[in-house]
Amino acid sequence: MAACTGGVSGDDNAIIKENGIINKGSVGSVEYKPKPADGWALVWSDEFEGAGIDPDKWGYDIDCWGGGNDERQCYTDSPANASIHDGKLVITARREESTGPAFPPHMRSSEQRQNAEATKPYSSARMVTKGKAAWKYGWIEVRAKLPQGQGTWPAIWMLPEENAYGTWAASGEIDILEAVNLGVPCAECAGGKENTILGTLHFGGLWPDNKFASTEIAQPGSLDDFHTYAVVWSEGKFTWLVDGKIYAERSAEEWSSSGSSGVNAPFDKPFHLILNFAVGGKLPEERGLGGVSPAGFPKEMEIDWVRVWQCEADTATGKACPVEGAK
Repeated sequence: MAACTGGVSGDDNAIIKENGIINKGSVGSVEYKPKPADGWALVWSDEFEGAGIDPDKWGYDIDCWGGGNDERQCYTDSPANASIHDGKLVITARREESTGPAFPPHMRSSEQRQNAEATKPYSSARMVTKGKAAWKYGWIEVRAKLPQGQGTWPAIWMLPEENAYGTWAASGEIDILEAVNLGVPCAECAGGKENTILGTLHFGGLWPDNKFASTEIAQPGSLDDFHTYAVVWSEGKFTWLVDGKIYAERSAEEWSSSGSSGVNAPFDKPFHLILNFAVGGKLPEERGLGGVSPAGFPKEMEIDWVRVWQCEADTATGKACPVEGAK
């Protein structure tokens, strides 16, 4: 989950930035679903039917770093920020002073950093399957209802289980879904409210030589409803879907890694899943009405279920189960 900022140029269908591109996508009319009859096997899922969060499936990132994006929350493992209610995982962002580690574990290289703390004006949660489940190729889908308001930044995304090609972004990042400032006034948006969602790949070199390729669309249907966000990942190809309908595709010639000459790198290694609700940061605060509105907190990101399917007949590449064969 990284901000796509920088200089802008382009036309009505693409925005060219200093280190990447944002395409304007459109949602297809055909609905696709992963089905066993088409070769898809359900290999991992969480329906959130238990009394609490399953520790065998989920861990927590705990820090007040701000994600490298100047986000305003501390991520905690408190039940006040992540819990199960009525068969759903609820990630709650609260407007409250929160204190915790100033840096994530991979940045605590010195004793000073190991002991450093930071205080932020919001608390929230970032749920991860790191160390518990990771996948190379598959159909990853999450049914969720997203929070609204200026400064909100929910995300469903993936990071490499190991940084085989170097630190971010040389080993890649897969953003299944990001949205910022949903529901705020927007003169250019259908219905007069912000309704943009994004699907993005991050790759290239080590920061600041990172690159990205992103597609944004208007969220179909009501912002107040649950929607299914998915990415289908096979060797050399990504397809993004919302409610089963394709809105973006990317292929291997569009990405690269400074850490490998492999044609599919960095997206040829296992990645784990992340669900989080950030408050503020470069992307939301530079869009919409600007900044973060304190109105309406606490706010919730609700997840109905998470499902990971893989192509049973071709786990090595996933190519034997194309999206278009899953109507």
